[in-house]
Amino acid sequence: MLSLLNGSFPTDKKIASVHSIPITKDGSMIMVWDKNEKALTTFGGRIEGNEEINTALNRESIEEAGLILESKRVPIAAWYWESTDTYTVFVMARVKDYVIMPEGFETTGRVTMNFETARQLILKIEGEGLRLELLEIAESVFEQQFKC
Repeated sequence: MLSLLNGSFPTDKKIASVHSIPITKDGSMIMVWDKNEKALTTFGGRIEGNEEINTALNRESIEEAGLILESKRVPIAAWYWESTDTYTVFVMARVKDYVIMPEGFETTGRVTMNFETARQLILKIEGEGLRLELLEIAESVFEQQFKC
């Protein structure tokens, strides 16, 4: 179940993974193509060992998207995993810089677009679901906190 976070990380359960919806200087958003899932998706992953949330997000951003994010990260939503009693948290952040994407990870490249294009692509590829719901939340947060 996806729940709104309104800018604060949840504290009632362990946060096991973190994903990002990066925003470019011109207001576009970035997703990645997952070659295994065959889907347009947010990037991120498990928080390893004693990693802090931001350290994990920094690592995942470079590994899966070749991005360095600004330090301001706004938690927007959380997905609760009943099977592990943990959360995946989704944050929004501005892109600070682009770096070369390393090889060997599940993503093949960045896809930069506006929210409407993302909505249409996701609807066409996979239909209604979590990603569309997350996109609606992200667009609302963008309008309130990130729009130039």
